[in-house]
Amino acid sequence: MGRLTKEPEVRYTQTNNTLVASFSLAINRRFVRQGEERQADFINIVAWSKLGEFCSKYFKKGQQVSIVGRLQTRTWDDEQGQKRYITEVVAEEAYFADSKKESNESNSFGDFANTMASGTSDFEVTSSDDLPF
Repeated sequence: MGRLTKEPEVRYTQTNNTLVASFSLAINRRFVRQGEERQADFINIVAWSKLGEFCSKYFKKGQQVSIVGRLQTRTWDDEQGQKRYITEVVAEEAYFADSKKESNESNSFGDFANTMASGTSDFEVTSSDDLPF
């Protein structure tokens, strides 16, 4: 869980024109040494297809989000022939994590539940009245 450092960047693969959204999260470290400022780690995230579309449409810079995914390390050769490495999280689920009063959105909880993205979700909530709690 962390805050978006910038708007998600969207591109499409060359082979089959699949959407991929890339963004990074600033994640605060849990502990702070006395007399020092809190430090953050910056984690690269990639979201594919419909999840990537969701992230690009609803996630904004500064917003707190929660991502569930897996780590992936890739290598490639750049234009100068140098080998490059990157470690990133491949998102499998993405959720809003701001509290309602922190959020700049005025959506109701039902609207939020309708747009919440999960790679394994097989239910749909049409209003907050449909919730069992």
